[in-house]
Amino acid sequence: MPNLDSTFAALSDPTRRAILARLALGETTVMELAKPFEMTQPAVSRHLKVLEAAGLIVRRIEGSKRPARLTPEAVTEIDQWLSMLRNALAKNYDRLDQVLAQIDPKKEEIPNE
Repeated sequence: MPNLDSTFAALSDPTRRAILARLALGETTVMELAKPFEMTQPAVSRHLKVLEAAGLIVRRIEGSKRPARLTPEAVTEIDQWLSMLRNALAKNYDRLDQVLAQIDPKKEEIPNE
């Protein structure tokens, strides 16, 4: 199971986020990942190692190639954590709506969207 600290540290780099966005389209090789960047294949491989250590991608050996793909479990863990924050914020806004309604009871409550 990935660690959120290493996950967010890996996501802090824009190149790694771009690599993940490409991998969201499907498995691919290092050479394909390196094409849109002005960097060498070894530099892309170093980014992949960080993403792999964070549990965001997995790589397999296919002859001399090592295709990479996204790890759904890591994305699910990030989504669950962010969902917890969204729920907490929604509760805070609901409480604020209640306080404001008590201050000015003539105002109608704004329905949740």
